[in-house]
Amino acid sequence: MSNIEKLEKSQVAISLEATREEFNAALQASYKKNKNRFQVPGFRKGKVPYQLVVKYYGEGVLYEDAIDEIVNPAYQAAVKEHDLQVVARPDLDVESIDENGMKYKLIVTVKPEVTLGQYEGVEVPYSQNEVTDETVMNELESMRKRNSSLENVEGRSVQEGDTVIIDYEGFKDGVAFEGGKGENYNLKIGSHSFIPGFEEAIVGHDIGEEFTIDVKFPEDYHAEELKGAVASFEVKIHNIKAEVLPELDDEFVKDVSEFDTLDELKADIKKNQEESAKRIAENAFLNEVVTAVAENATVEIPEAMILTEMDNMTNEQAARMEQQGIQLQMYLQYMGQTIEQFKESMKPMAEVRVKNNLVIDAIAKELKIESTAEEYDKEIESMATAYQMDKEDLKKAIGENNPMITEGIVSRKTVEYLAEKAVKTAPKAAEADAE
Repeated sequence: MSNIEKLEKSQVAISLEATREEFNAALQASYKKNKNRFQVPGFRKGKVPYQLVVKYYGEGVLYEDAIDEIVNPAYQAAVKEHDLQVVARPDLDVESIDENGMKYKLIVTVKPEVTLGQYEGVEVPYSQNEVTDETVMNELESMRKRNSSLENVEGRSVQEGDTVIIDYEGFKDGVAFEGGKGENYNLKIGSHSFIPGFEEAIVGHDIGEEFTIDVKFPEDYHAEELKGAVASFEVKIHNIKAEVLPELDDEFVKDVSEFDTLDELKADIKKNQEESAKRIAENAFLNEVVTAVAENATVEIPEAMILTEMDNMTNEQAARMEQQGIQLQMYLQYMGQTIEQFKESMKPMAEVRVKNNLVIDAIAKELKIESTAEEYDKEIESMATAYQMDKEDLKKAIGENNPMITEGIVSRKTVEYLAEKAVKTAPKAAEADAE
């Protein structure tokens, strides 16, 4: 049995005791675990009797693991006994160890209480981007660009949008610097892949021409020795290529799509754009509904929950970047930022996410929203398809009624319920003008 005391900031103190007999048993367990560490003259390593270990080293040498032996099962039992929803590792305060045993407290952070405000019938602006002939043509132009070719240019100078093949070498104070040289380099004018001013200075020059470009590196340039530095680049143009777009006709459509005519492709693009616009608008509306509902609620969020969410967001970002072949640590070094600074930048969004999740969870409990076996099975099926796994193999891997999946289903159902009850209003004038 244990006693609990509610503290401030969603913390609870659990008071616990262990008898001297229980603590002695824990000391014996600690001795067995650590006996190979102790050396006493006349005894082989691992063969020193318990009493001699205590005599030579003192009983305290066994306390760390003995305390773990006592605390861990008692903590788990107390959490279950008092139905505590713990959100962070507990802090241990050992008050005494003596002939009567061990007295201690565990300070645990628990999920905070949420005071809900209005969550049904909240008014939220709704807007959907209009699909027009212009948006369809923009997509067609993108398709033409993706299928364009580069052809050699003769009889004219470099223009914006051209691709030039150049040699270049950079000098600072008359000395070539590392990383500033390239040969037969393909550079698209207007790509902004070089420092400001470099690409613009190539416009108007001809094939075979050699010239100098004077530039100033940005103050935030990644190479420390070049930040804000003035440099000169010796440049020679070997070739100029221009982008040639295919004709927008039925033949082009047959080459790039499953359709036979331009009209059919236009109709398909319009349909896809309308579906995409609706999906984007609905997702934005769901997010705005959650934001509005959360703003109507009051909750004191424990710092531990925010820190955990900051870690989660950092790991999510690292995983996304890794899929693109980028290491987060390398990216941060390039940006001159530490992992601690990066995590701190996540804090405002982490607070929002934690509060939103707490509010949605509280609403789900109030409305008694639960996941059904059918919904769980459907979610597993969807995940199996996404991961290209056998459904039954996935189910075995994650177990029955996996809490992360059931909580996700409940959260989604709750948000959908709130959206159904919400009132769609016209976007504010400023928002409408921005679109």
